[in-house]
Amino acid sequence: MRAAEQRCFGAGVSQSELMERASLAVAREVARLGAGQPVLVLAGPGNNGGDAYGVARFLRDWGHDVAVASIGRPASGAAAENAAAWHDEVESLEQVSPRPVLVDGLFGTGMSRALDAPVAAQLARLVAAASVSVAIDLPSGIETDTGLDLGAPGGITATVALGALKPAHLLGAGLSKCGHVLLADIGVEAATEWRSIARPRLEAPGPQAHKYGRGLVVVVAGSMAGASRLAARAALHGGAGYVILAAPEPASGAPDAIVHRTIDGRDALAELLADPRIGAVVIGPGLGRDEAAMNRLEVAIGCERDLVIDGDALSLLGKTAAERLGTRKASTLLTPHSGEFARMFEAAGSKIEATLAAAKSSGATVIHKGADTVIASAGGKVVVASAAPSWLSTAGTGDVLAGLVAARHAAGGSADEAVWLHSRAARRAGPAFAADDLIAQIPAAMGECL
Repeated sequence: MRAAEQRCFGAGVSQSELMERASLAVAREVARLGAGQPVLVLAGPGNNGGDAYGVARFLRDWGHDVAVASIGRPASGAAAENAAAWHDEVESLEQVSPRPVLVDGLFGTGMSRALDAPVAAQLARLVAAASVSVAIDLPSGIETDTGLDLGAPGGITATVALGALKPAHLLGAGLSKCGHVLLADIGVEAATEWRSIARPRLEAPGPQAHKYGRGLVVVVAGSMAGASRLAARAALHGGAGYVILAAPEPASGAPDAIVHRTIDGRDALAELLADPRIGAVVIGPGLGRDEAAMNRLEVAIGCERDLVIDGDALSLLGKTAAERLGTRKASTLLTPHSGEFARMFEAAGSKIEATLAAAKSSGATVIHKGADTVIASAGGKVVVASAAPSWLSTAGTGDVLAGLVAARHAAGGSADEAVWLHSRAARRAGPAFAADDLIAQIPAAMGECL
């Protein structure tokens, strides 16, 4: 965003004009959400405070009852100009009385240390007393690039993101501390390959479609048959035309539409995975971690088919993941949760930065799961899917995602599609669902994208 702002200034837009745009965008949202109630604007000593003084001025000029409290006036630039343009009283944070509508313009982006305890306490007091609270760009007390909580208050109603979403809007504590995130266009174009997830656009199979053309998925089973069945069923309901469940023993309990193959050794598995019609292989759900499981994993890594690695297979790879996967010529997709990721890769920086580094070192697409799922490719593309339903925190939902990722990949789609459909299916399933219920909602979620 800093680089984008500099490009904007280089094109002839002044800092004052850009701050005016930001103030106007926030003031409009405050006026809409506040519905005419008295407003208290909190202004800090930096550019966020400059935006806050501008918000107060716009609201006052539109006829709202506005009070301002500050913790120090901006010293220079457009922020100082905005502060000087506010001719009414400015109260202290400690003494100001709460109002029904609160605007947090104390710090916003750029924080790198914890809020001072007295400031954090006063901010929490005023937010708790307000019926509507709006943060400018970010709530005060959130680290911009990681979403780390530096003392941000709970209970913010909405955050107006200026120009572009920041990582903290989608990561970590930002998920719970930002409230509803509203993106305001202020005429600044950020050049980046990082995006938030969006509803995919899917196409129904064409009139000449056939089962192999829609995608053949093979799920390699292991010692826990239920997990691999979940993955296979998810692949089937996720649009794959043909699903094979390859198990060391005769399988049962899966839909009759799934083809069962009994694979009793390395050679048999290698022969199956040599089929060029296979669009994706899934290994990991219910695989186990014994010698037999490692043998199956080695065969899968050595095959020339695109590969989705989940669950036990990720743990078997451990710190050798980048080395063992980096030489694969076919595509590889990894689906670790945070614990598995930590066992495989170094987690320096934000979740986005760590996932991107893992993707580049392994040559794989990494789907780093969680409430803030980060999807990163070795080429530098990043998609962040935030605020997934918390009811997904139940056994088997990761197995479902692995099968769904394979189905969409085999059909020529993307991991982004699978993650969006997984989250949407969870919302459709309602509260306290089982992973089996999640699978049943995938077709309807896909129907919303046609």
